[in-house]
Amino acid sequence: MLQKLLNHKVRIALSILLTIFLVLIRAYEDNLFYDPFLNYFKTDYYNLPLPEINNIQLFFGLLFRYFLNTSISLSIIYVLFKDVEAVKFASILYLIFFVILVTIFFFALFYVGETNKMALFYVRRFIIQPIFLLLFLPAFYYHKQKRLAVPD
Repeated sequence: MLQKLLNHKVRIALSILLTIFLVLIRAYEDNLFYDPFLNYFKTDYYNLPLPEINNIQLFFGLLFRYFLNTSISLSIIYVLFKDVEAVKFASILYLIFFVILVTIFFFALFYVGETNKMALFYVRRFIIQPIFLLLFLPAFYYHKQKRLAVPD
């Protein structure tokens, strides 16, 4: 086990470094992105009206953050699995999920925002956090193990 870890020390170091980048995005989110919901959801938002927002700025702020998280997540997937096909597949999934989530987010914001703030909270959470990485890593690991177990 220890020998395996030593053999993969560069991959482990790169994975840790990329994970630190994800943490830094989270740590400096107030400075990097336009998102009036950052502070809003830290307060007693049930009793407050939705904050004033600039829709275009919010969209590009969410896009930029999603792009950064996705780029780092795809890099982690590549570093861990060295599988270009997995990265291509994950890229397509990330793109599809972004379109779906942003559509749902702005629909909820415009039509049910005041009455269903939790929908905004959770959909936005999927956009701004690298949650899909937590789903993709075990899936790609399982796929790789399954592929290695099947003889050609």
